[in-house]
Amino acid sequence: MEVRIFIEPQQGATYEEQARFAVAAEEAGLDGFFRSDHYLSMGTSGRARIGPTDAWITLGAIARETTRIRLGALLTAATFRHPGALAIGVAQVDAMSNGRIEFGLGAGWYEQEHRAYGIPFPESPAERLSRLEEQPEIISGIWATPLGELYQFAGDFYRVEDCPALPKPKQERVPVIVGGRGPKRTPRLAARFADEFNIPFVSSEIAARSFAALDQACEERGRDPGEVVRSIALTTLIGTDDAECRERARRIGRELSEVEENGLAGTPERVAERLADYARAGASRVYLQLLDLEDLEQIALIGADLSAKVSGF
Repeated sequence: MEVRIFIEPQQGATYEEQARFAVAAEEAGLDGFFRSDHYLSMGTSGRARIGPTDAWITLGAIARETTRIRLGALLTAATFRHPGALAIGVAQVDAMSNGRIEFGLGAGWYEQEHRAYGIPFPESPAERLSRLEEQPEIISGIWATPLGELYQFAGDFYRVEDCPALPKPKQERVPVIVGGRGPKRTPRLAARFADEFNIPFVSSEIAARSFAALDQACEERGRDPGEVVRSIALTTLIGTDDAECRERARRIGRELSEVEENGLAGTPERVAERLADYARAGASRVYLQLLDLEDLEQIALIGADLSAKVSGF
């Protein structure tokens, strides 16, 4: 099982803190550094006064401060950006990283952050999903259009005319991540476009059902389900003993028992045991949501101990 780091900087984080975290993850030998794509904190956060940072501007800068680790957003909100502009930005960041970007795309859901920054928010979940279905088709179409040819698209929500389909990403194909817990449309979207299907913050039993829905959606399209990587994202606290775990929980304002029940918490041995359940459900990649961006020691422990314990899953 591959181990990646996932952070929530909208809760209060400067660019410098995010960059240090990414560099620490790379030095620890982890597979990826991903961040959320939000413009407003959720709940209360004493550090939220720092304000939001844009996901793709941040990733472009981090791309120049790292050399190996995979980078991306989990997940980019389709409501924030027009697909044509997003195709340009992600292609540029992929080039800046020398081909290390993975492109996660979601429908967008947090209405308050849209209102806070004047971003239109389709109130109907069905409309947001319908818009999402057009976006990866446009973005992948722009990237795949041969040099010298023009790209065209006409949908219900977006129209692209005589697009020069530039710039191109560094990678021949940027891996596409589709994520979410929707029982039908999300697996169908993943079967159509995704290289990876991500299920966030669920039990191993629910993850197994979601992966089964992906299998069915792939079979209906005539696609080999084995082509799609299955991944999970879970809030995580890891320590060398219970006292260290409790202190880490205190620092992020959580009860250790809450994280144990709904995510991953404990020593590397205990966390590896939980991840074995997700591996049996079909996951081969995990995004560990770490909420304390000052705690670089936790990253070092994950790289030095947990990664080796789950590498054979």
